[in-house]
Amino acid sequence: MPGISADDRDAYRALSTSAVSDALDRLQIDGQCAGIMPLSRSFRLVGQAFTVRYVPVGTTSGTVGDYIDDLGEGQVAVLDNRGRLDATVWGDLLTVTAHQRKIEGTVIDGVCRDSDQSLAVNFPIYSRGRWMRTGKDRVLADAYQVPVTVGGIRVDPGDLLVADADGVVRVPLARAREVLDTAAAIAAAEGQIRASVLSGSRLADARRAANYHTLQTPR
Repeated sequence: MPGISADDRDAYRALSTSAVSDALDRLQIDGQCAGIMPLSRSFRLVGQAFTVRYVPVGTTSGTVGDYIDDLGEGQVAVLDNRGRLDATVWGDLLTVTAHQRKIEGTVIDGVCRDSDQSLAVNFPIYSRGRWMRTGKDRVLADAYQVPVTVGGIRVDPGDLLVADADGVVRVPLARAREVLDTAAAIAAAEGQIRASVLSGSRLADARRAANYHTLQTPR
């Protein structure tokens, strides 16, 4: 699977999700995953998606998945449990394994449990919340490396996930460089505004000089 360069990955790490979100707006790309938030505000991740789709247990038998051994350094486990809040799809054994394998983090449209383990090893988890009830015998892994939905946003295998204290954004891999350049320009403009204000300028004047109100407007 194609990836992004180490330099581009580092450049994304230097940007806030706010700057990336504004870049997505300017480029008319849907990518803001609604309602998916970190267990800790200190968490940060930049990596490519390994996707897992879950379905409720019915007449088909199966497990919650042993996919974790197939992931490697820099990947993000992206789990689509249809936003369920009553059955988890991630716990301490997955956290320990993922941390050991240097996986970048986990993004869940649903909930996780054993959250203390995530905090103890500083392994980033983004989800709709945390709850202790197991997903075993309630949900099963239906498919791997297929398009999934997280926070209302389609995520394809290999897409870039960028996340910080404010949530998660998805960047289509084919447009990762375009989004990066646009987000960097927006961040630079906001940095200019900040510096002007700290030097004594009025905020309205600083914003006007940097065209602040149209930074995210499609062009």
